[in-house]
Amino acid sequence: MGRGPKPPGGVRQNGPMPPHHPQHPDTGVVDRAHPGLTGPEATMAEAVEVYHRTYTTLLRSTGETPLRVLEASHRAMSSSLHGLAVASELDLGAFLYAVRRLPASVMRAERVVMGQAVEVFARNGFSLSEWSVASAPGRRRRWYDDGAGTLAVLIASVSDVDDLIPTLVAFQIEWNKIRSALVAAELPAVLTPSWLAGACGGQEDDWTQLEEVWGEAFPERLGQIAARKKSMRVRMLGGTQVGYARVTRRWWEQVTGTMRSQSLRDRPVYFVSSNSHSLANLLTGVARHHEASLVELVESRGPADLRRELERFRTGLAEGDWNNFLYYAARLHTGSIATDERGSLRREERERGVHGVASRTALDVAAQVIPLDRLDPASFDPRLGPVDAGRLHGSPAVIVNIDYPLGLAAYNILREVAETVAELRGVYILGKAATLNADVGDVMISNVVHDEHSGCTYWLNNAFTVADIAPYLRFGSGLDNQRTVSVKGTFLQNRGYLDFYYREAFTVVEMEVGPYCNAIYEMSEAGRYPTGEPVNFSRLPLDFGIIHYASDTPFTQARTLGARGLSYFGMDSTYAASVAILRRVLRREGALGESPAAPGGEPEMIAVPRPGDAAGEAAS
Repeated sequence: MGRGPKPPGGVRQNGPMPPHHPQHPDTGVVDRAHPGLTGPEATMAEAVEVYHRTYTTLLRSTGETPLRVLEASHRAMSSSLHGLAVASELDLGAFLYAVRRLPASVMRAERVVMGQAVEVFARNGFSLSEWSVASAPGRRRRWYDDGAGTLAVLIASVSDVDDLIPTLVAFQIEWNKIRSALVAAELPAVLTPSWLAGACGGQEDDWTQLEEVWGEAFPERLGQIAARKKSMRVRMLGGTQVGYARVTRRWWEQVTGTMRSQSLRDRPVYFVSSNSHSLANLLTGVARHHEASLVELVESRGPADLRRELERFRTGLAEGDWNNFLYYAARLHTGSIATDERGSLRREERERGVHGVASRTALDVAAQVIPLDRLDPASFDPRLGPVDAGRLHGSPAVIVNIDYPLGLAAYNILREVAETVAELRGVYILGKAATLNADVGDVMISNVVHDEHSGCTYWLNNAFTVADIAPYLRFGSGLDNQRTVSVKGTFLQNRGYLDFYYREAFTVVEMEVGPYCNAIYEMSEAGRYPTGEPVNFSRLPLDFGIIHYASDTPFTQARTLGARGLSYFGMDSTYAASVAILRRVLRREGALGESPAAPGGEPEMIAVPRPGDAAGEAAS
């Protein structure tokens, strides 16, 4: 699992220590080589490291590796995401997690081949241009299916490997456990979640979730599981650091091409790592412009819980924000429409100042280029507050917003951005994380970050506090002065691992902020980021802010977002944080007026359009 935060014998500083830190801050954590871990914790930590070392060395082979040789070390590490791996009892939570992160064609796959570029596959005899394109609902990654049992997947960093291999192993382990249970039972004509829970084990709710994910294919796929034992093989093509850098550069060239076409290359930049929907919705007003058609969509085809929430808004009983409701409805709509209609929606956003850039490389990260002087304040979400249009249109700054990447891809991306932009004024990170002390939907703001890759612990003055978020939170809570640990992979952690960090007050667990900090270090210092050292970020050449929203609670095995995707109520924390980021940018550019009044505590009755009202076109 790598080394833990190291006790500071000396602190690397890019400026004097801030007054609220001691001269040599106590990180509160000890090196794993020293007696800070208990005996059981050290054993569990070593089990994770053994697993990681096993698959990384096996993948160096030019041949294929059977996944079954990794099952023993996978079980031995007792992953918190796959707590029942070693038991005969089904772990449907782990299976659901894997299913959402793998394409449907994995059901018939016998071989998975990983590589960094289409050209690499071609040199090894795989003509991906002739294969079908595949995708997974819960992880942005480019997949290809030859229709004969082979899947190809493009990887953008080492973190893709650390994510993909344990996911495939967990999928195979649980497949074979489900198969054993089905074979031992006398199957009825119709397989229902309640029957499956009683006959095969697992929670009925988890079987119901699996039925929802698979839809009409649910009985067919259970039949596939019952028909044969799963025994996949994996192979790695290339996987060099130069290859990952090349992938990142090709991706960034697409973004700079858009900036060049808009005459924006020499402008100062605010870099935001978040998602592809919240900033566009808050700045363009497209969803709000199509309010009537979105309401009609929810009433006619929306899920039951969303229809119930709509009725609560009509009766004044809803506690959420109406604009968030529209944004969620727009997101559901965008995912269900044809490509040409989606293109029309993107054009509408572009006309309002948000230029989308789709990725065509292994780095499947969408981007948006947003010049502030081309935005219309009249279209802004009211939560952004009064904006001085003159100052906004006088600002040369450009927001470059990207879908949050996975793990080490964050380091590669920010390094590439920093090397090529004229001036980087701010870096703001919004991502999801597991929380060890909060609830799903809460917002966490950290001022200490430990990175498992470099072993460094970064102390920073976060640009955000709870005061920036709290006025816009309706369901969750805000926690600042937290500590984050950036881990190597979602499966590469266990109870001993988490207990160790929790004891040392590291309560936010994620994968990207540590690599981002490594890149920021190299923007402020002459050398490469160090290893195993505490680093003081008290004085940086840019504004730096980190916000996480809680998506999972590993200690209670909650799987709300990790296994099932972002819900309507999850939009609350996402948009509260996005509002805070945009207000920070506007304030720094001198375009923000007085803060708007905080939302009241009482639910507000909304004049929701009824069917038959004038409706615009479908929203983005």
